[in-house]
Amino acid sequence: MCTRAVDSILKLNRTGDLQIEPLQGPGVAERLRIPPSQLLESNWWLDTSGAVYAGAEATNAAVSAAIGTTLPLKLYRIPGIRSLQDAVYRWVAGHRYRFPGKTPYCESHPTAC
Repeated sequence: MCTRAVDSILKLNRTGDLQIEPLQGPGVAERLRIPPSQLLESNWWLDTSGAVYAGAEATNAAVSAAIGTTLPLKLYRIPGIRSLQDAVYRWVAGHRYRFPGKTPYCESHPTAC
């Protein structure tokens, strides 16, 4: 599920500025400024200003960076939208291993991990 989501965001990459790396990569927890034990609890996004986002907000921030507009992140910040997206994200994340998907990123890209 996670690999498929990353691939989908990369397909939207109009800016060419996205830098995606696996959470299992060296130094990721330090760059995100979170404990290593929290890495796999969510998806994460570190933007160019140094702000760190998690979960549905991270997905919106990544899509915003990919398409070159802050519109997805602005829409996410609308109270009702935020609550809905957060709930959907938590449900999908909690059931991610039940979804058909691709080979896990680290298996398909071992040198990146």
